[in-house]
Amino acid sequence: MTSTTIRPPHGAAENPDRRPGLSARVVLGRVFAPVPSEFLLILSTALLLTGFGLVMVLSATSAVGSANGDKPYEALIKQAVFAALGIPMMLIASRFSIAFWKKIAWPALIAATAFQMLVFTPLGINNAGNTNWIRIAGLQAQPSEFLKLTLALWLGYVLFRKRTLLGLWRHVFIPVVPVSIAVIATVMAGHDLGTAMILVLIVLAALFFSGVKLRLFILPLVVGVAGVGVLAVTSSNRLNRILTLFDPVCADYDNACYQPLHGIWGLASGGIFGLGLGNSKQKYDWLPAAANDYIFAIVGEELGLIGCIVVLLLFALFAVGAFHIVRKTNDPFVRIVSGAVTLWIVGEALLNIGVVLRVFPVLGVPLPFMSQGGTSLLSTLLACGVLLSFARSLPAKKPAVTG
Repeated sequence: MTSTTIRPPHGAAENPDRRPGLSARVVLGRVFAPVPSEFLLILSTALLLTGFGLVMVLSATSAVGSANGDKPYEALIKQAVFAALGIPMMLIASRFSIAFWKKIAWPALIAATAFQMLVFTPLGINNAGNTNWIRIAGLQAQPSEFLKLTLALWLGYVLFRKRTLLGLWRHVFIPVVPVSIAVIATVMAGHDLGTAMILVLIVLAALFFSGVKLRLFILPLVVGVAGVGVLAVTSSNRLNRILTLFDPVCADYDNACYQPLHGIWGLASGGIFGLGLGNSKQKYDWLPAAANDYIFAIVGEELGLIGCIVVLLLFALFAVGAFHIVRKTNDPFVRIVSGAVTLWIVGEALLNIGVVLRVFPVLGVPLPFMSQGGTSLLSTLLACGVLLSFARSLPAKKPAVTG
C-alpha cells in the first residue's frame, strides 16, 4: 500500500513570514513599536506650544474683534483650521523614510521657489512696504515660510552628497552659495528682511553641521553682515527701527517707537503672575501686532513671568529633543537637516522674544507655533514632522550588560 504525502505549497516551509496572520502581526508590531524619547519630546512640546498659541490668539483677538463688529472667534477658527491640517500632516510626515526626504529635496525647493514667485503676480499683497503674501480664493498665505523647510532639506542633501569634498572651498561654494542667494533674493525682492535673515541662519547652520571648516565661514558671514548693513542703511524705515534701540527714551513715540514701547510696557505690566488670561490692556488697539509678532508681550501681560518661563522651557525642551537627534544619528543628511531646522525654529523664537524685549529692532519674525499666521504654523509643524521622521531612524539603545 502506497502512502501519499501532501506537501505544503512551494516556499511555505522555507518562508513562514508569508503567512497572512504572521505578516499582519509583523506590520502591527512595526506600527506600535516603541518610539525614541526624542520623538516624544519633540511631539509633546510641539503640541503644547500649538495649543498654547491657540489660547493666546483667542485672548489677543476676541475682544477687539467684537468691538470692531467682527466675529469674536474668527481669528481663532482660522488658526485652528491650520492647526487641524498641520498636526495630521506632521504625524504623516513622521512616517516617511529618510530616503524619501532625500528624493524630494530638489523638487521641493523648486516648487517652493515657484510658489514664492507668486507674490510678484497680481496675487501678491503689499503690507507695510513688504510684498511677501498672496491671496487666493479669499485665503492669505506667506509662501516664503515654506522656503525655510525646503531650503534646509536641499542643503542637507547637497552637503550630504559632497561630504567627502567639503574640505575644498569650491565644492562648498557650488551649488550651495549661488542657489541659496537666488532663493533668498526672491524674499528680499519683497523687502522681507526678517525672513531673509532666518534663511541665512539656515544656510550657516547647515554648513556648520556638515562639518565644513570654520575658516570657510568667513566669506559667507562677511557677505551676510555686509548685505544686512546695506539693506538697513538704504531703507529709512529699517534704519529708524535700528536707531530706536540706542534711544533709551525712544522719543519717536508716534512712529518707530510706538509698537516697541507698547510691547515692553505690556510685558512689564504683567509682573510675576500676570493680569489674568483675557485681561490684557495693550491688545485693545494699543499694540497693533498683538496676535502676531508681539504675542509674547500678551503672554507676559496676562500670564506674567511664570507664563513667559513656561514658553521658554517648552522651546528649551524642544531644542533638547532636536539636538539629541543631531548628536545620536549616524547619517550626515539627518544631522545637517536636523541642525538647520532646530536653529531655524529656536533662533526664530529667540529673535521674536528679543524684539519684544527691545534687544533687537522690529524684524517681522513670528513666534513659532504661537503667532497668528496659518502658513507659519503649517510650515513649522511640517518641519517637526521631518524631525520626528528622523527620530524614528535613530539607532536603538543597546541594553546594559550586567554581571
